[in-house]
Amino acid sequence: MTIVRTRFAPSPTGLLHIGGVRTALFSWAYARKHGGAFLLRIEDTDLERSTPESVAAILDGMHWVGLDYDEGPYYQMQRMERYKEVIQQLLASGSAYLCYTSREELDQMRADAEARGEKPRYDRRWRPEQGKTLPVVPEGIKPVVRFRTPVDGVVAWDDQVKGRIEIGNVELDDLIIARPDGTPTYNFCVVVDDVDMQISHVIRGDDHVNNTPRQIHIYEAIGAPVPVFAHLPMILNESGAKMSKRRDAVSVVDYDAQGFLPEALLNYLARLGWGHGDEEFFTLDQFVGWFDLKDVSPSSSRFDRDKLLWLNAQHIKTVEPQRLADRVAGFLADKAVDTTGGPALADVCTLLKDRSQTLVEMANQAEYFYRALDPTDDVVEKHLTPDDEARLGFFAEGAAKLETWDAPTLSQFIKDFVKQQGVKMPQVGMPLRAKVCGITNTPSVDAVLALLGRDEVLRRLAA
Repeated sequence: MTIVRTRFAPSPTGLLHIGGVRTALFSWAYARKHGGAFLLRIEDTDLERSTPESVAAILDGMHWVGLDYDEGPYYQMQRMERYKEVIQQLLASGSAYLCYTSREELDQMRADAEARGEKPRYDRRWRPEQGKTLPVVPEGIKPVVRFRTPVDGVVAWDDQVKGRIEIGNVELDDLIIARPDGTPTYNFCVVVDDVDMQISHVIRGDDHVNNTPRQIHIYEAIGAPVPVFAHLPMILNESGAKMSKRRDAVSVVDYDAQGFLPEALLNYLARLGWGHGDEEFFTLDQFVGWFDLKDVSPSSSRFDRDKLLWLNAQHIKTVEPQRLADRVAGFLADKAVDTTGGPALADVCTLLKDRSQTLVEMANQAEYFYRALDPTDDVVEKHLTPDDEARLGFFAEGAAKLETWDAPTLSQFIKDFVKQQGVKMPQVGMPLRAKVCGITNTPSVDAVLALLGRDEVLRRLAA
């Protein structure tokens, strides 16, 4: 029986984006479903673009979404000696060879191929063959190491998402696996890592499909079993174009800052390309129980922010108020709102959790509990006329005499006051909200007044 081992292997060349998070989620869920292990590997061999800040962003992003890994993080730059060891093995076995072709010669090959209307490719002039005389080794040129790709037949695999894929070896070049300075290249490092880490299932984006045949050849040359491949479809933006870091909010950090819950984001990403009947709202535990690669669609998915907002609102309703308060406190602090002198923020969040799509929205709604807000001119003109102000004065006189200050008592008092004044409920409720909260869109006014407290309500009514 195969022991399931999956991995998420981002390159630290930017922030952790939602396409990467979905790949990590599916890899994580598959390992959890089958009682296996999920690894995190940082592919940091691109020295020009990889940064410590990006590594930190990946680790922080994984922590925020809550995708815990069993091993790692591993770093490719710490495995250089191992890569060089395997390259020497491939050279010794004849599966790789030294190539001294200069940059000028490669440029000429490209130009000649384009002139003939052919696909540019290396002409294999340094590839050893029986009976072939190789060129004289030139002075001053450090060789690259090329992989000896089979020239006949096809390379094929049964992709768990895309189905059977076959590619003729004639379409493949002799891949460079080590640069002139000896540093190994991406496609080679990935294979050595996956072999050493005993990865059983490679779940990744379908932009890697073209790399797979090259990697399969390297697995076979090393004498290692080829893992199961599953290539996930691309996520498109709402316009149907590939998501762009410049144009779209694609970073996990963006969604954190916009007040989304990590479980809502994961719930939404799970539904991009995968489904379980008509289920839309579910927990991570449910997702793990349902998940199977055969249910992943091979077609691209389109990002729908409105659906994400809806899911976030559903998850907010289920979260413990104190956890909401811990997050909302940060957004209120950004607005310089001091919550120490008002009601418990967890109680405020309890009142607002059914009315908020994001935690930023919840923080904006919570602000009037901690400082009086001035109503706009339109609100004053509509709901705080001289008659309204006079009526609120009578309301304050009666409210001050209440023996108990809680929502049921206030609810009955408001109903009695409305009847006594001979008006309709909105003629009291809306001016009350405008005067006390500064806005007219609030939860039930009796609950708001109860939470604010008698002294603060009377102070605001007298202002």
